Amino acid sequence: MMVLGIETSCDETAAAVVSSGRHILSNVVWSQIAIHHPYGGVVPELASRKHVEKIVPVVEKALSRAGKEPTDLDGVAVTCGPGLIGALLVGVSFAKAFAYSCQLPLVGVNHLEGHLAAVYLAPEPPPFPFVALLVSGGHTNLYYVLEPTLFEHMGQTRDDAAGEAFDKVAKMLGLGYPGGPAIDDLSRQGDPNRIRFPRALLNSAGFDFSFSGIKTAVARYVDSQQGCLSIEDIAAGFQEAVVDVLVQKAMLAVQTKKSKHLAVVGGVASNSRLRIRVKEEAVRAGVSVHIPRPELCTDNAAMVAAVGYHYLRQGKYSGLNLDAYSKVANC
Repeated sequence: MMVLGIETSCDETAAAVVSSGRHILSNVVWSQIAIHHPYGGVVPELASRKHVEKIVPVVEKALSRAGKEPTDLDGVAVTCGPGLIGALLVGVSFAKAFAYSCQLPLVGVNHLEGHLAAVYLAPEPPPFPFVALLVSGGHTNLYYVLEPTLFEHMGQTRDDAAGEAFDKVAKMLGLGYPGGPAIDDLSRQGDPNRIRFPRALLNSAGFDFSFSGIKTAVARYVDSQQGCLSIEDIAAGFQEAVVDVLVQKAMLAVQTKKSKHLAVVGGVASNSRLRIRVKEEAVRAGVSVHIPRPELCTDNAAMVAAVGYHYLRQGKYSGLNLDAYSKVANC
């Protein structure tokens, strides 16, 4: 089964062609980082306008790189939420028109399910069931994945997502947008143990996270130093605190479920320190870790097509009344 995936939930216009839910024939991503960089974050109206400009050429390039025509496709999958509502509407509207004109079944995909499905695109995906830590700019969640489209939600952030905290701390330190890669790079020059920032809910019994307090702690530390700063040490200390919490909660979930497999997905899964630490802890616990390659951690359409494949196989389609939703519960 050949599926065209479309992703426009934030500031990437992406399209991909995936075969059998596993094999990536093309994966095209047009990023808007350069456009939003001067503003220190994504400007929703600008993002929507750029999606309108780029959606057709991006889909055409995805089909061309895959060597496929619309008549070769078996279905269309599109992210319908959560995300920026204007950006989502561009992708959903295009996908509905494309599916209707080509007489193809359409399926709306939850963006978070897409991130979870990124591990299915790896050469050796984890066997079911497995624990998954999803860490991105908008979400920090723990799941127990029972089947490709069946999940048990174990925990989530009570306030800010880890990726959002990275972006806001980067802005405090004058590192620009996107903040995650900037802090990751700068942290290599700093001492992660010199400044100890708080680790909220680290020793609590549940699986929830909280990252608003660490942002406040960094802001207060920056203000207290009166310009005498080692931003390398601040970045390293902040990153270490966030990674400590993510890794400990993920390992607690693995132990609770008696699972031997842990997946780490989402944009923050590209963070080098998180990848190192989670692998170290997993080795100690005898757990296998599955992390997609970096280009599949960030927003892309191959993961959307992978989810769409499983829904289409189950005969679960969306109608042409498919709508976009900004929050998790509606899609």
